[in-house]
Amino acid sequence: MAVALDRIRVGSAPDSWGVWFPDDPQQVPWQRFLDEVAEAGYSWIELGPYGYLPTDPARLKDEVSRRDLKVSAGTIFCGLHRGPSEWDSTWEQVSRVAALTQAMDAKHLVVIPSFWRDDKTAEILEPPELTTEQWGHLTRGMERLGREVKETYGLDIVVHPHADTHIDTEEHVERFLDSTDSGLVNLCLDTGHYAYCGGDSVKLIETYGERIGYLHLKQVDPEILADVVKNEIPFGPAVQRGVMCEPPAGVPELGPVLTAAQKLGVDLFAIVEQDMYPCEPDKPLPIAVRTRKFLRSCGA
Repeated sequence: MAVALDRIRVGSAPDSWGVWFPDDPQQVPWQRFLDEVAEAGYSWIELGPYGYLPTDPARLKDEVSRRDLKVSAGTIFCGLHRGPSEWDSTWEQVSRVAALTQAMDAKHLVVIPSFWRDDKTAEILEPPELTTEQWGHLTRGMERLGREVKETYGLDIVVHPHADTHIDTEEHVERFLDSTDSGLVNLCLDTGHYAYCGGDSVKLIETYGERIGYLHLKQVDPEILADVVKNEIPFGPAVQRGVMCEPPAGVPELGPVLTAAQKLGVDLFAIVEQDMYPCEPDKPLPIAVRTRKFLRSCGA
């Protein structure tokens, strides 16, 4: 019998409907996403790319609440490793997203480091390894962001290790955690991205449990991943090859991850994300229904 995962609040996100951009003709309309995520049995959602869902708080609140949905987090991208010159443009983006997130009564802001390789064109934008100076900019910048987001908007930032960013592998994730203040910065552990980059989610939860503030549930197809790694394929084209797959077909096994998270004894969001950009409009809902059923079988 599955362990009762009573500290885990399961949700989904626009990402699982193939949504990566505020506006794109290949994506389903936002109304359809909201209708279908509710139909699939989820009660929590993320905002996705700013501008995909309505940005007027009153309208968004109405659209979400009449479908019995609630918002768990907003998301931003930032390149704070580039130094203090990045702060103003970062804060301009953060303030828009954080204000809407706060207005939706959510408590988290998911922060994704900027990509070193373009996820559409595969162009190398920056070296994949940071210098010591850039690591200092990154960690101090994230601490400042955590402090100011908390003071201004009452939100906790959770930094999301992500493929083709500078916080990706086990070595980079541990270096980042060891260099930052747990009172200001914690982690959004994305199980798929961490596996994609060679990490062990259960080990990370057991080792750095006090730093796990949020979860994204995702799996990778090990065979496709092996080809992606061998041929140094960028993340965007890898997704188009199906590297992120429907649970429980891939790795890591989500039952042990959820059990390890439950043992932390804190309330955690576990938001399902299956990167599928671009995808056929009728593809996401059946997958979402099956994934919700699978997670119930794990006890969530």
